[in-house]
Amino acid sequence: MPTISEHVDVQVPVRTAYEQWAHFESFPSFMAGVDRVRRLNSSTMHWETSIGGLHREFDARITELSPGRIAWRSEDGAEHSGEVTFESTSDSSSRVSLRMEYESHGLTEKAGAALGVLTRRVHGDLQRFKEVVERGGTEQVTGPEDMPNFYSHTVFPGPLGNPPLQGRRIEEP
Repeated sequence: MPTISEHVDVQVPVRTAYEQWAHFESFPSFMAGVDRVRRLNSSTMHWETSIGGLHREFDARITELSPGRIAWRSEDGAEHSGEVTFESTSDSSSRVSLRMEYESHGLTEKAGAALGVLTRRVHGDLQRFKEVVERGGTEQVTGPEDMPNFYSHTVFPGPLGNPPLQGRRIEEP
């Protein structure tokens, strides 16, 4: 699977960057082609996207939330997985790094991958995230009580079958 690795330096504390990113419903404010992200339960998000004239929907499961790291894997639709890490560079700035593996299907997607279309999209998304978080974030950064906190560590059970290394286990309703 092809891999994309990009990062951006933001002028906010690492906790602020992490908590903004962990508010998954805000992704349409900085991710091109993302129409909506809706929380299905404590670890699964439903995505609606419109990219290249194609509307797609898929579910992605958060596989780990730990201080400074969020990892995910798609459950259906577009096959991909990845992680975002948050590293303090000073008291008031941090580095956000994204690493994603994805499977290209069809001639158009494979051509786009070869031309670096997705890499440029991810780079642009990170630049827009920088703008959003540095101007104070989205209007609503609070969420349900189970929304991730920078100081918590949760490994979610999932299709990988890996038991949590530490933290609380989230039971599906």
